[in-house]
Amino acid sequence: MAGTDRQDITHALLDRYGRTYADQAGIRLKDTPQPLYRLLVLADLLSTRIKADIAVAAAEELSAAGMRDPRGMADATWQERVDALGRGGYRRYDESTATRLGEGAELAQERYGGDLRRLRDAADGDPAGVRERLREFPGVGPAGADIFLREVQAVWPQVAPYFGDKAEQGARALGLPASPGKLADLAEGADAEPAVLAAALVRVSLDKKAPEAVREAARG
Repeated sequence: MAGTDRQDITHALLDRYGRTYADQAGIRLKDTPQPLYRLLVLADLLSTRIKADIAVAAAEELSAAGMRDPRGMADATWQERVDALGRGGYRRYDESTATRLGEGAELAQERYGGDLRRLRDAADGDPAGVRERLREFPGVGPAGADIFLREVQAVWPQVAPYFGDKAEQGARALGLPASPGKLADLAEGADAEPAVLAAALVRVSLDKKAPEAVREAARG
């Protein structure tokens, strides 16, 4: 695919799907403890086999119920966590998720004082090291760690560019290069943050009709 065609595809992709999941969940992402913790919770919820919109709604309900930081999550009762997840439609996994969110909140407090910047610093900002430490949280597997890193690169330049398997899958579906460096170049050429392009590519990977819709928009 020629460079111009790639840019056309990238612009069409960003026009249709260029929104981070953090933004969708109402998280004003900053390099401060509360939004970073809210992002971790969102990554946990998104990594389960459930629709992204439901995971986002559940994250919003947890936040609205005061569970915006590790202390608030840990201090909430198990039933309060279950109820908040249920209000977001996250019912299939609500009980097990409520348990692991409580356990993860305690881990965040005990190991990092509730501040995930300490996790980053403990890994010297190395993406592989950050990923390894994220996976120590209950329920945060490879997919959850990838979600967190894709989104957090907007405020943690040390881990950028980060795309992960799902974003690279979306890139291949569109005929775009799948290497992080080349995708970062496409983002720069489209005046977009890598985190936004990464989220758009993930959205494409999750929707079978999306690749053709993006290509059609690029042609038009």
